[in-house]
Amino acid sequence: MIQVLSGVWALLLGIVLIMLGNGMHFTLIGLRGGIEAFSAAELAIVTSGYFVGFLSGARLTPIMIRRVGHVRVFAALGSFMSAGLIAFPLLTEPWAWTVLRILIGFCMSGIFVAAESWLNHASSNETRGKVLSAYMIAQTLGIVGAQGLLTLGDAANSALFIGASILVSISFGPILLSATPVPAVEVARPMPLRDLFRGSPLGTVGIFLLGSVYATQAGMGAVFGSQIGLTAAQIALFVAMLFAGALVLQYPIGWLSDRMDRRKLIFGAAVLGGIACMLGWTFGAGLWVLMASAFLVGGMTTPLYALFLAYTNDALETEDMPAASGGLVFTFGLGAIVGPLITGWAMEMLGPFAFWLVLATTFGCTAIYALYRMTQSQITPVEETESYLGVLPTASPVTVEAAGIWAAEQAEAEREAEAET
Repeated sequence: MIQVLSGVWALLLGIVLIMLGNGMHFTLIGLRGGIEAFSAAELAIVTSGYFVGFLSGARLTPIMIRRVGHVRVFAALGSFMSAGLIAFPLLTEPWAWTVLRILIGFCMSGIFVAAESWLNHASSNETRGKVLSAYMIAQTLGIVGAQGLLTLGDAANSALFIGASILVSISFGPILLSATPVPAVEVARPMPLRDLFRGSPLGTVGIFLLGSVYATQAGMGAVFGSQIGLTAAQIALFVAMLFAGALVLQYPIGWLSDRMDRRKLIFGAAVLGGIACMLGWTFGAGLWVLMASAFLVGGMTTPLYALFLAYTNDALETEDMPAASGGLVFTFGLGAIVGPLITGWAMEMLGPFAFWLVLATTFGCTAIYALYRMTQSQITPVEETESYLGVLPTASPVTVEAAGIWAAEQAEAEREAEAET
């Protein structure tokens, strides 16, 4: 493993720094928005703006890279993102923040596409699984670590926003100084949603619902904490627990995924996520119950994303996986745009604890649909399924495609080895 990481450590370091800055800014929006007396509905629009930009960036960045190259696109997007982070405390209006969030979402998506294409190019078929796993861990550690940095300053002034901007700016140093030029990234045209649904109804519907869950957690978690009166340190801990759960529970759920019917595992994870949300809704006045709920909810959300990808790949031919990956990323993005808007409206109408109610309802819909699909199709034998790889919801189509192809190749190699023995 050390030998594998020796060739990509600078890229991974840069990703950690980027996620530190981006993770800080996600929570800062909720903290500073509360100070500025923005409503939950206004902050929901701001949150959705990020995912509008993220979805657009995933589609347009490959075109930009083909025209001017990785380095120029990476550097330009990084500069715009750094400037956008500094501008938040200067333009404290919901409409301005929405525009800035669209910009930052676009830049962040483009940065992921460029960085992940470098990372994918730097790995071989034999090392790709380990490299992608290390990349996912680096991302999650960056987000969790960002919450600790928030306790070093006050969201009421500009210092934390400037700190986030600095982290993003310096993150490009190790990446640009170590990454070599690669051929223009090629991302397959996304599969039409009708064809995607026909191939995997559960994967399509599930990934849309999960986009709603993930965006609500990442974007509205700090808003919820601010509205129920948590301190800045408690809000940072709450958001950190959402992602810490993903880091801890990803492996055991992945282990189970390769040994049982994935539909049953999707159902079970969605039920556990819904129960954790109901605990937060019912007993959320207790700080440690709140943190435990966040840990479990986050611990179900991220593995579910990888489960839906793996389950969809099981239903497709290998040559269809790249197009299906793009379709799933697009579908996830649509859900990520819609989810915060619904949550913000619910929090306005029913109070801040509607945050948990919306999440529980979405998890419940996921579980019910998974249960329904079990009655409509036959189980795929475990030995015929693809390998599981813990892809994060923040991954661009580049990594989703690479992970799908790796999973198919890994599963085929394992089947051939078993046949020989």
